[in-house]
Amino acid sequence: MTPAARAAAAIDILDRILDGQAAEAALIRWARASRFAGSGDRAAVRDLVFDALRRLRSRAALGGALSGRGLLLGMCREEGIDPATLFTGEGHAPPALSEGEGQAGRAPTPDEALDLPDWLLPLWRKALGGDAEPVALAMRDRAPVWLRVNLRRADPARAAAAMAEQGIATAPHPDLPTALRITEGARRLAGCHAYREGLVELQDLSPQMACALLPAQGSLLDFCAGGGGKALALAAQGAGPVTAHDIDAGRMADLPARAERAGVRIRLAAPGKVAGRFDTVVADVPCSGSGTWRRGPDAKWRLTRDDLEQLAARQCRILDQAAGFVADGGHLAYMTCSVLDAENDDQVQGFLARNRRFEQVLARRFTPLTASDGFYLALMRRR
Repeated sequence: MTPAARAAAAIDILDRILDGQAAEAALIRWARASRFAGSGDRAAVRDLVFDALRRLRSRAALGGALSGRGLLLGMCREEGIDPATLFTGEGHAPPALSEGEGQAGRAPTPDEALDLPDWLLPLWRKALGGDAEPVALAMRDRAPVWLRVNLRRADPARAAAAMAEQGIATAPHPDLPTALRITEGARRLAGCHAYREGLVELQDLSPQMACALLPAQGSLLDFCAGGGGKALALAAQGAGPVTAHDIDAGRMADLPARAERAGVRIRLAAPGKVAGRFDTVVADVPCSGSGTWRRGPDAKWRLTRDDLEQLAARQCRILDQAAGFVADGGHLAYMTCSVLDAENDDQVQGFLARNRRFEQVLARRFTPLTASDGFYLALMRRR
């Protein structure tokens, strides 16, 4: 596909997303209907779509319209690309710009330049204070790819060397050597021996840093395990026995194979069937995902105030439920991939007011300015 044909495909997909389709679903439908598109074409179109969603408001302003064409035109103006090279009207390229389109567009306002919904901006600024603008601007860029070295299988040097042999370059984090950032060849990871043999796992830097702050001894319950990334990380750190639970068992379907590959043992608990007390309970609760909007940027445009209120109520219930599995003297780790107070500090303070037997040990908020994704951890101890 030519660059112009890729732009036309991105315009069509973006229009579907603006009409209400989820981004992943729209991309999959296009790919299935476009068998002529190679892997490089699919990756390039995906990048165009996701970049546009990350910068939806600012590019719509620059392009003069909240539409697929407006967003791609906004990209051209932002990046200094001559629109006439893409909007040619020839072959599979987008139709040429009309006179009105050529004259439309303006610089985004300061709020539009942050590329966040208007209703969310006060909550964002309240939570992040002086970091609100730089974090919002960082969220407009593509997220880096981070790996966690599985010390049960290899040390960081061996893992990095094994990936380098297959064209994947990495760089370690200065304060967390088991965290490797991919600097080249990220799309080769799925076929890489180091990944397939359990030497490394995909895990963003922020949750890796959060897991490194948790007690790594004794029994552990990952109460909202999802795919099990934190259960795997903590098992590799030395916690055990480890139990993983999720109200949707399907989310844990791949966890037994991942645990075997990683050389750790993890017991799965059926939904709602957790029993006993644990030295550490991790509750990585469902949330807005505001810290991960670089990776799923359409989510920030779908989130509503009602959604946030419903999530906060659900988080409150889960936190109270998870606390019941903490042994005396044990720890409760509350986690979200959000940067918003309503899902973070407000939840923890409300929980501590309801549960006087718990005391806060530490709280950390991670952002792209200090780590990678936006992430939150509060560690509490049961007296």
